[in-house]
Amino acid sequence: MNKIHEECGVFGVYAKEKTTVASTTYYGLFALQHRGQESCGIVVNDDGVFQYHKDGGLVNDIFTPEIMAKLGEGNMAVGHVRYGTTGASDRLNAQPIVVNHIKGKMALAHNGNLVNSYELRQELEMEGSIFHTTSDTEVISYIITKERLKAPSIEEAVNQAMNRIKGAYSLVVMSSSKMIAARDPHGFHPLCYGVTKEGTYIVASETCALDAVSAKFIRDVEPGEIIVFDGDEIRTIRDHIGEEKKHLCIFEHIYFSRPDSIVDGVSVHHARATAGACLAMEHPVHADVVIGVPDSGLDAAIGYARQSGIPYGIGFIKNKYIGRTFIAPGQKVREDKVRIKLNVVSETIKGKRVVMVDDSIVRGTTSARIVKLLREAGAAEVHVRSSAPPFLFPCYYGTDVDSQENLIAVNHTMDEIKEIISADSIGYLSLDHLGMLMGVPKGEGYCSACFDGNYPTEVPSETCKNRFECKLSERRNKK
Repeated sequence: MNKIHEECGVFGVYAKEKTTVASTTYYGLFALQHRGQESCGIVVNDDGVFQYHKDGGLVNDIFTPEIMAKLGEGNMAVGHVRYGTTGASDRLNAQPIVVNHIKGKMALAHNGNLVNSYELRQELEMEGSIFHTTSDTEVISYIITKERLKAPSIEEAVNQAMNRIKGAYSLVVMSSSKMIAARDPHGFHPLCYGVTKEGTYIVASETCALDAVSAKFIRDVEPGEIIVFDGDEIRTIRDHIGEEKKHLCIFEHIYFSRPDSIVDGVSVHHARATAGACLAMEHPVHADVVIGVPDSGLDAAIGYARQSGIPYGIGFIKNKYIGRTFIAPGQKVREDKVRIKLNVVSETIKGKRVVMVDDSIVRGTTSARIVKLLREAGAAEVHVRSSAPPFLFPCYYGTDVDSQENLIAVNHTMDEIKEIISADSIGYLSLDHLGMLMGVPKGEGYCSACFDGNYPTEVPSETCKNRFECKLSERRNKK
């Protein structure tokens, strides 16, 4: 893990009449592609008949004109783009999950990680449940289905399931006749909804996906809230609102979300620019130019330049044909993939003292390679600034920081990190300034557990994210 990888993106469409909901979902997922590039899927509901397609790959590659034609029209659809933090990155784990049960059909798309997934799965398996995937999402689908056998409606089943599932989840659930949006009581990850001028309701992980389908933003789904789209009605279930304090993942504003999104009322671009300004105040330096590492380091670099008065420059050109999770075959090629993704604009940095702003430093290997590129292009000095604090603890809510083993800040001092990445100086955003990104007091309204170890929930005793793909020898060693 050289960089933090993305979350997942969920998208839902609820139209009053039969229409091209598959196309709408396609464009919505395209706007959310930054949240996951391993797999994607769309389920279309045509008067209770589900047509779906999902596979490993990018939205544009998977949903060909032929596939879109097969999906046809309908009055509802659910879509998903995935970066897997639990479960292997194969086709089986692609979402949405489709379930056929005695009371009907259900399609489910999920963003986040449960902290009690392992216990729930063991319980379900002991009851005879057979799992086809290794993701948390199938656990959620089983719990909702079990509750549906007793509940009078799908929304009440979701409501009861929220008493059992713990951790991070933003859900879009589709039955034969309803669409439901639900967000965990902590509000770890974003979820919002809007409406098109035709009266079609859209649920999405980010507002940028609403923009992509010309939907007007209505509001965010509140932490703990369930919203039901049913006929001409929109109903809310608020039983779980206020159960917990809000803990939106701060990394949504630092890295995950697109800069043109508004997450829980805060502009992502503004939050990142604020982080850059804070960095300039905390870690000033005499330099000639400020550059950002594409993509999520650019806004912070602009903020650093504005605050410091040092000119902002375009330091890198990113190959737009390579996704964020580009994987190259062979170790030698993997080592050179930074060169393939980024090329230095030598005119900007040659002979100059450079401030290089990036969103984070995880293992340090990518930062070292980027610094090397700048020096080879003639930079006189390279001062590295991170718009995130040092990663010191695992995340259990959907970010793939699953252990402390490879985190550079855990194993090295600041001076050692500076030497490892060959920088002239290094500076991280402090924990004290995190609240400024969201305009809230320090420690209120956001989760920063990966930086400070203050977990909002109990942490799972089983921490292996691919626990169901472990070899027998690995399982024995854990016992």
